[in-house]
Amino acid sequence: MKEYLLKKIRDKSIVVGVVGLGYVGLPLAVEKAKAGFKTIGFDVQKAKVDMVNEGQNYIGDVIAEDLLAIVEGGMLSATCDFSFIKDVDFIAICVPTPLNEYKQPDISYVENSAKEIGKHLKKNTIVVLESTTYPGTTEELIRPILEEGSNLICGEDFYLGFSPERVDPGNLVYKTKNTPKVVGGIGQDATEVIAEMYRHVLESDIMEVSSPSVAEMEKILENTYRNINIALVNELAMLCDKMDINIWEVIEAAKTKPYGFQAFYPGPGLGGHCIPLDPYYLSWKARKYDFHISLLEASSMINDKMPEYCVERAGKVLNRSKKALNGSKVLLVGVAYKKDIDDYRESPALKVSEEFQKCGAEVDFYDPHIPSYKYKENIYHGLKSIDEATIMSYDIVVITADHTAVNYEMIAQNAKAIFDTKNAMAKIEKRDHIELL
Repeated sequence: MKEYLLKKIRDKSIVVGVVGLGYVGLPLAVEKAKAGFKTIGFDVQKAKVDMVNEGQNYIGDVIAEDLLAIVEGGMLSATCDFSFIKDVDFIAICVPTPLNEYKQPDISYVENSAKEIGKHLKKNTIVVLESTTYPGTTEELIRPILEEGSNLICGEDFYLGFSPERVDPGNLVYKTKNTPKVVGGIGQDATEVIAEMYRHVLESDIMEVSSPSVAEMEKILENTYRNINIALVNELAMLCDKMDINIWEVIEAAKTKPYGFQAFYPGPGLGGHCIPLDPYYLSWKARKYDFHISLLEASSMINDKMPEYCVERAGKVLNRSKKALNGSKVLLVGVAYKKDIDDYRESPALKVSEEFQKCGAEVDFYDPHIPSYKYKENIYHGLKSIDEATIMSYDIVVITADHTAVNYEMIAQNAKAIFDTKNAMAKIEKRDHIELL
């Protein structure tokens, strides 16, 4: 099987399937197709499938012209029909791995995808999970489902492995194609074949590790590292406020050290599809071994309370003008979870808005990239634009995402009060009415 698959990879006769056409799956499918592999995308959302088949792009990290070209050239198509799994030789699973309402791992998307694949899996197929998850998922969950559904044996009839996605929406340097990849298969042959497949698609280094669980754990480590360090600067920001020290200046000074330090910045909380969620997967798994990761759990608690803390700080800013939060008009600028993107998954700005509303404030938002968002089954519509009169009509403006396409000078000149959680106003000279996190 190994030599057979390696030959098919090298002559590009392998047909690729990508399950899940979101922020991870669609860029991967596009790169596979651009590399010369006929690719089929699978998704349960018909709207996404239809858009792909029409060559319409909906992911910021995908070049629209590339998508249209490979669709028109017959290299990429999409379907909701999982029976077409029988026609592919390489399957990448790129589905969401969220948390449930109790902050426990919701592995249902992965599990359901594996069940559908198992029904139609044929011999000599490679299956790779890319969705971020807890260590052990590939071997303890995916393998039994695939073997039971297909009556095939892993390692003999098909290969299975884990290769974590590394997607950073809005990153202008590192995209799917040039970001280094980690591969861990069940067995050395599986690892070698999966790595060879990625080498024929990506321009980055491919690192092979000894097992899927190592690859799963390293992905959790990547995001836990960031979670903990962001919690550190968030807590220091709270302390610096009490000590009347500018945390942003402290970080800039620390950055001058050429070794042993990496800059992280405070903010209204954590957002995105990985950093706020992944540590809970590891914490949940650790408890099965009667082990509590106290540092990780503490950092998550700090980051989770930042939206509430930001509202408290904004309330203090209003108090100086003898204005209560209850009844105040608040404008949030930026609801994306990071700069210059249209992604609001797990954005702390949504929680900041909710906390303001709990206090009786009237909250609006403006985001040049996000006209509306859905949060807890409710739809919120933003302002289409902002001008001097708009800004002057609010009691306080709260910066919750530092988008480039926002006129901060205009806001600074017309706002009654500003609470800047992202240091977006760093270049504004007159700062008497600007409060920094």
